[in-house]
Amino acid sequence: MAMRLPRAGLLVFVVLLSAFRLADSSTDNNSSKVRAVNLGGWLVVEGWIKPSLFDGIPNRDMLDGTQVQLKSVGLQKYVCAGNGGGGNVTVDRDAASSWETFKLWRISMNEFQFRCFNGQFLTASDGDVISATADSPGDSQTFYIERNNTLLHIKLLNGSYLRVTDNNQLTSNYPSQPGWDDATATFEMTIVANNLHGDYQLANGYGPVKAKSVLEEHRRNFVSGSDFSFISQNGINAVRIPVGWWIAYDPDPPAPFIGGSLNALDRAFHWAQIYGLKCIIDLHAAPGSQNGMEHSASRDGSVDWPSEANIQKTLDVINFLAQRYADNPCLLGIELLNEPSAAAVPIDTLVSCYKTGYQIVRSYSDTAYVIFCQRIGNADPMELYQADLGATNTVVDLHYYNLFDPYFEKLNATENIQFIYKNRLPQVQSLNRANGPLVFIGEWVNEWNVTDASQVQYQLFGNAQLEVYGEASFGWSYWTVKCNSVHWDYEWNIRNRYLIGGSLLISPNYMLLVGGCLMYLLSALT
Repeated sequence: MAMRLPRAGLLVFVVLLSAFRLADSSTDNNSSKVRAVNLGGWLVVEGWIKPSLFDGIPNRDMLDGTQVQLKSVGLQKYVCAGNGGGGNVTVDRDAASSWETFKLWRISMNEFQFRCFNGQFLTASDGDVISATADSPGDSQTFYIERNNTLLHIKLLNGSYLRVTDNNQLTSNYPSQPGWDDATATFEMTIVANNLHGDYQLANGYGPVKAKSVLEEHRRNFVSGSDFSFISQNGINAVRIPVGWWIAYDPDPPAPFIGGSLNALDRAFHWAQIYGLKCIIDLHAAPGSQNGMEHSASRDGSVDWPSEANIQKTLDVINFLAQRYADNPCLLGIELLNEPSAAAVPIDTLVSCYKTGYQIVRSYSDTAYVIFCQRIGNADPMELYQADLGATNTVVDLHYYNLFDPYFEKLNATENIQFIYKNRLPQVQSLNRANGPLVFIGEWVNEWNVTDASQVQYQLFGNAQLEVYGEASFGWSYWTVKCNSVHWDYEWNIRNRYLIGGSLLISPNYMLLVGGCLMYLLSALT
């Protein structure tokens, strides 16, 4: 313990010096950089940001993309699509893994389709045998679920029930409604994962009428003009606004998506003009999903974006947005695609899309910034600097979180802050010097894996990020404006003085940071 305290004190001293230096060296150049906040969870739903959006969905633990395993009560064996699909289904596994896991496609609160590991669907085949051979679902792949807590009866649309045979087959020849004591036709369901709570799950879970009511209320109240007023008074000069691809089809987008987000985006531009803010439109959810996550509106976690049809549809959306907002004085830039997956999106495919998207934006505006997001996963941002994506006003967007990686799970407060200076800063400086686009830290947050951290520790962590990300040649954008998890909530951080440093060093807050740092230093040394 005695050896760690001086390190903590030294770190605070370094942070204090950097804070003084930053305050002393405030220039017009720094003030012209983007200091933005993301309007996350507003026009693209993320259930963790506002979980109550999903409260009214019946069977909400069986939304689209929920992963389930089915165990025969009679045989005490798991239902298995061998090799992940492509043949008949058996009920012969003592333990469950990927072949025994199915992703739900929800048709109604009681009707579902089961997608296998390799993408095929459980199918009621000829001869009553259930197979996993269909690449796309229809009536023969749709099953009606009768549920008694974790126990299920599974029925075809024609009324016959699934059962297991003595030779471990799954068939659909049980002729009448079974009782819950009938072990051959009763299955125990285990929910392996239920972590997709995006636009698809909300809209398909509620159905079109109720979903429209829920989303209209959410879009009207979650972000308002008063939020624009608040952030403009607290050092923010821009907003990054995530949108979904269906915005281009408003007011009647393809099912199950719900119209109305275009009107909300128009309101955002109106508020931005009133309060002196700029807008970055961020295509957060692309057709087919570019990363398989809820914030890309994935139905079941699959990444189906890299197809010719989906890429063309994406470019059509970019064309729609550029044409609509190019002449708006509040438009700062258009981000062509948020967080494409390095594992599923080839760099050549992405670069081709980015180059075409750049040309589309330029056909409407010579000045709007065109922003290219780095692939998430194992990808080097330099790959975009080497791609010659466009000649003028281009930006590469990096997302920095001290989260989502086992590396950060055991770091303490001091080590997290050191990581910002030792690892993030050199990369930002290196990219600043690179010949090509400007550098944008488009997402970051004042949160980490440190438990029971003090307010002063959060202030130090936030200040370190503000200082380092403030070095980025284009600027930064905090994730997100409001959130159920308070440390992600920008407005909560400001009101409760957990985020007070960096470019937000207005006099009262700055003195509070200095005082807090001194108290932390004294406590560390006593």
